[in-house]
Amino acid sequence: MARPDKVAAVAELVEAFNGSTAAVLTEYRGLTVGQLKELRTALRDNATYAVVKNTLARIAVREAGIDGVADALEGPTAIAFVTGDPVAVAKQLRDFARVHHNLVVKAGVLEGAALDQQGVVKLADMDSREVTLAKVAGVLKASLYKSAYMFTAPAGKAVRTIDALREKQESAA
Repeated sequence: MARPDKVAAVAELVEAFNGSTAAVLTEYRGLTVGQLKELRTALRDNATYAVVKNTLARIAVREAGIDGVADALEGPTAIAFVTGDPVAVAKQLRDFARVHHNLVVKAGVLEGAALDQQGVVKLADMDSREVTLAKVAGVLKASLYKSAYMFTAPAGKAVRTIDALREKQESAA
């Protein structure tokens, strides 16, 4: 018979998996409490970072219907449950791991699909949502500018032609 506290912990993990847009599984072996606190602070805006028991996490992953990440639940595991921008969280974890080599990104889940370690790295290499929106806005602005120029160009050319004809008539007279 399952203990009520473990059942509640599994239910909480299932809710965290289902309520997040992404999750990144990491190994934190060798990090100090201060470093973990620093990482939690860095992730605070976009994610919650929780140390989990592998057995309970495996059950939660199965109950949440996520395939392909149960193998990554080996060793000391902490999961970043992303509620904000998944790209930003992946970048923050990557940058933190560059400074603190003990943090290892093991796997991830993005909108229910499993990602391996390379998938999380590719996610971190993507442009953030804001940068992508800025690029799209720039493309749209350039297209609008070209359209506006195309509509005003014939009128400007006509004005210049009329001015040239008027100058020619004035010089002939």
